[in-house]
Amino acid sequence: MPPATVEVNDAVVQCLIRDQRPDLAGRPLVRVANGWDNATFRLGDDLAVRLPRRAEAVPLILHEQRYLPGIGRRSPVAVPVPIHAGRPTPDFPWPWSIVRWVPGTAATDVDSAERGPVAEGLANFLLSLHVPAATGVPVNPFRGVPLTDRDAVLVERLGDRERYPQGAALRAVWAQARAAQAWDGPPMMLHGDLHPGNILLADDGSLAGVIDFGDVGAGDPAVDLAVGWLMFDAGARQRFRGALGPAVEGDTWLRARGWALVLSTALLSNSDDNPRMFAVGEFGIRQIMEG
Repeated sequence: MPPATVEVNDAVVQCLIRDQRPDLAGRPLVRVANGWDNATFRLGDDLAVRLPRRAEAVPLILHEQRYLPGIGRRSPVAVPVPIHAGRPTPDFPWPWSIVRWVPGTAATDVDSAERGPVAEGLANFLLSLHVPAATGVPVNPFRGVPLTDRDAVLVERLGDRERYPQGAALRAVWAQARAAQAWDGPPMMLHGDLHPGNILLADDGSLAGVIDFGDVGAGDPAVDLAVGWLMFDAGARQRFRGALGPAVEGDTWLRARGWALVLSTALLSNSDDNPRMFAVGEFGIRQIMEG
């Protein structure tokens, strides 16, 4: 995980809230996540504070503030819609957000068999998300772009024979995905980082919500469909695909499998210090090998 440019502690967050949202001051504040890009603190029962921890993440916060309200209006499940766009201060140099807290258990923390029941619900969420993007929606240079743009990094990762002993078979999968017809529709709204760590399950096993929209942008929807391999076994993946309907024709599904390979290898090659994400990458590779 990259080091933080600015370390944020409870006292700084409490000061920001007291200065800009005094109506929310005094609520319990607990750090709940310290990711690659953002630190997240739970604020009371129903809110969270989200702050960039490095300069590269500042545009991601701004993108969430701009696009999550529209996504939230369309979504059939909860998403962390911002309720306050925080301003920089002498104590904290960047924009930050107060968002709706989305309760639930991360899908990374349950057995893969327990994820299957949300296949249709996750498909419905993606159908609500994947609409033509408005002019100006950012294009992430690493997500939703043509698969050929990710060729060099993928080939380099697969060159690690110790980490990828099945490299020849994975290169064949990659060749098939690259040969698929490129996305020729309008750029679609994307989550951009859809994996089990960002998918929340309710106590009854249903889909509770989707979080972490820092990579929201426009492009090929196949990058989000890759979650079919990162999240589900073969049976649930087929139900997921079926629920997507005509949105997933043959070439799109082939590209999605290619994106699953890109994302799974990213997790396996870069998460030695994060066992939860490493396990997601391992699971994804196993599922890709199954088809």
